Amino acid sequence: MNNKVIIIRYAELYLKGKNRKFFENLLMDNIKKSLRGIDCKITFGRSRYEISDYSEEKELLSRLQKIFGIHSISVAQKCDADINAICETVKQYSIETQTFKVNTNRADKMYPMTSVEVSAEAGGAILSANPKLKVDVHDPQTVINIDIREDGCAYIFKDKILCAGGMPVGSAGKGLLLLSGGLDSPVAGYMMAKRGLKLNAIHFHSYPYTSEKAKQKVIDLAEILSEYAGPITLTCIPFTKIQEEIHKCCTSNYMITIVRRFMMRIAERVAMLDECGCLINGESLGQVASQTLQSITVTNDIVKSMPIFRPCIGMDKQEIIELALKIKTYNTSILPYEDCCTVFLPDSPVTKPTLKRAEYEERKIANIDSLIAEAIYNREIIHIEKI
Repeated sequence: MNNKVIIIRYAELYLKGKNRKFFENLLMDNIKKSLRGIDCKITFGRSRYEISDYSEEKELLSRLQKIFGIHSISVAQKCDADINAICETVKQYSIETQTFKVNTNRADKMYPMTSVEVSAEAGGAILSANPKLKVDVHDPQTVINIDIREDGCAYIFKDKILCAGGMPVGSAGKGLLLLSGGLDSPVAGYMMAKRGLKLNAIHFHSYPYTSEKAKQKVIDLAEILSEYAGPITLTCIPFTKIQEEIHKCCTSNYMITIVRRFMMRIAERVAMLDECGCLINGESLGQVASQTLQSITVTNDIVKSMPIFRPCIGMDKQEIIELALKIKTYNTSILPYEDCCTVFLPDSPVTKPTLKRAEYEERKIANIDSLIAEAIYNREIIHIEKI
């Protein structure tokens, strides 16, 4: 037995007790969904997933690195755990550096040789095939890894490629992401998907004050997120009429506060319709007027039935930018198409709103319930899946 495979190691799942099988099965389902369209064989056993009989290695590795729940992957040669088979396999490795070492891990503790003995035998085999090489156990230029498993096979590989980590998407329920089109909300969605939340998304648009390109920008961001989070149902809410009413009826410096409270009302109702258990947004404390402690308190008050997660709350702008660059949402987020939060923007929005004053301003709008019902009734639902 001697063939090329990809080893997949999971992340936090090893911490799970009696429920671990649920997480392992869910991760297997997510791997299969992510690799649709690629011919390969996927198997699982003894805390390792294995992909064999494949050809599109580059695409496989690219997709696997984006699956939450996977800690690392390696391209390996699989052989029998017999020491002679291991030595023959390691001799086939091309080592282009001057120094190397062999590391051995024995998951099979009944194996007749110790890890040090296996490494010594394998290192000797490599030296016999490459007499110009030198062993350096302290600072080698190349490391050959041997992983001896309980099922009588061994994996030989050079590198571990770090992946997305976290928990399998879907293991923590489902949340509704307020996706604005800026830098912060896609990052927030990514961070919560990494903790196992399946994502739906909601976007508020104010045509003709905002363009169709602004809406397409959000669709593009949802497509990028779906590479990590899987299929996303995006609900687009027409928000023009509501903003016009707020502009007509409310004091200008409270407009942003009232807009945010309307968004939260609608988001909560859509979340309940979609059986989501939480709302997610990209707020970062103190970043803008609507994200002060007082503004967040007044906004939170309107949502009664579920938590609001703000994974970016303690991040500064540079940290958010760095993560946006990593997940490749940055270039789309900075496209110059304004979202509805910039419509009727007051010169001096209040930074320390009070709940009492916000409720007073809202009482100036006579038809709040009908405005919300109309916006939800006229919603557009877009199903997004990158693969």
